[in-house]
Amino acid sequence: MNFIETRGNDGKYSEKVSFSEAILNPISSFGGIYSPESLPDLGADFLNSHLNSNYKTLARAVLSAFEIDIEPAVIDEALALYDNFDNASNPVPVVKVNDDLYVSELWHGPTRAFKDMALQPFGIVLSSLAQKRNENYLILAATSGDTGPAALETFKNRANVQVACMYPDGGTSDVQRLQMVTEDAPNLKVIGIKGDFDDAQSALKRLLGSEAFRSKLLEKRINLSAANSVNFGRIIFQTIYHIHSYLELVRQNAINMGDKVYLDVPSGNFGNALGGYYAMKMGLPVEKILIASNKNNILTQLIKTGAYDLRSQSVIPTTSPAMDILKSSNIERILFDLFGNQRTRELMQELDNDKYYQLTDDELSKIQTIFAADFCEDDEGKTYIKQAFAKGYLMDPHTATCFKAYDTCRDKKLKTIAYSTAEWTKFSPVIANALTGEIDTHDIDALESIAKEANIEIPGIIKGLFDKPIVQSTVIDKKNIETEILNFI
Repeated sequence: MNFIETRGNDGKYSEKVSFSEAILNPISSFGGIYSPESLPDLGADFLNSHLNSNYKTLARAVLSAFEIDIEPAVIDEALALYDNFDNASNPVPVVKVNDDLYVSELWHGPTRAFKDMALQPFGIVLSSLAQKRNENYLILAATSGDTGPAALETFKNRANVQVACMYPDGGTSDVQRLQMVTEDAPNLKVIGIKGDFDDAQSALKRLLGSEAFRSKLLEKRINLSAANSVNFGRIIFQTIYHIHSYLELVRQNAINMGDKVYLDVPSGNFGNALGGYYAMKMGLPVEKILIASNKNNILTQLIKTGAYDLRSQSVIPTTSPAMDILKSSNIERILFDLFGNQRTRELMQELDNDKYYQLTDDELSKIQTIFAADFCEDDEGKTYIKQAFAKGYLMDPHTATCFKAYDTCRDKKLKTIAYSTAEWTKFSPVIANALTGEIDTHDIDALESIAKEANIEIPGIIKGLFDKPIVQSTVIDKKNIETEILNFI
């Protein structure tokens, strides 16, 4: 399968590239990214043939349908990492919470967040490609809290790879920060920046598109790639769990094969939702994709009005910080798929230059056929956390935003799959406040409070973070990012 450019071709890049080229060099002409030229058919025949498949078998079949140019042995090695999740036979449990609401838990991997679903296998794939080509790569990662720990975990001590991970200082939970700053592998560099996630992501995109920066790396015989969801190597693995979750509902006799469902996705950078969109296009029976946001509700505004307006916007810190994002990279792939590369280039240039674009009425209608959206205030999210806990379900504040969309965005009484993107341990002060009213609790105290309230154990992998030494202490102004990375390599 070939991958093509979202903003058209400028003559400096190949018009079509293979999967391996797209993940090694994720930025394309005019600052665009890569999307698949076509999608495989994963409709009724495919779904029926995998009704009883385990997760790895399903994943292997999806990757095979994309005809990616990765050796089967490498794919097997990559997918074997799912065996290290809490339950090797079912790394993504789907749990019934209400009569027609099921939660797909994507956080049972080593860093307790959904980014492990894509980044665990992605690390093997990219490192193997680098070794096969006898090339060295610098992997850039910008994180609002979950991509960073997952990228560092998958790439640590891997051959031919170094990682520079940028996070907003003060913009993550304590647990997320500790997961990054206690990493001590020599091929990893963690950089706190004085700014927000959009600053970190803008720096990543600027460096990926900078010929001067790339030349400095090449002088050291180092190539450049990225671990963020601008890289399609992330997205391809994120299509799989949507299909798995649907099949789980069939296996649990919640639906019949072919019944439509809602996918209810907490959304920041839109990679998770994009995976659901591709699954829908490939044949998964989906009525609509519900986009759940927090008070940084730029996606709600886009889907309801067609306007992407950043002119008077700044990131608002919320209790669901992994979604404190205004420039959602993967909206670009939706625009490209629906409206083509020329229109996508126009819209993205308007956003870059004017911090604003407006879809036409026809374009908005197409968006609204596929998506519905709402946003959840912090206090609303805490109420949903408390209500779910009373029913026996413990969830994090990002998952809670889905409960708002479940309440307000459905126009049919169909089964709904909400996606839980992080374990409760990642955001314990918010949850402790919701359950017990505690205020300004430190993470370790909140963890213990919740564990006592819920009569559960704090996972050792989380509790142990508080005793590990901090070895990554760099915090810099965002203007010094390039210098810091060059000093690292």
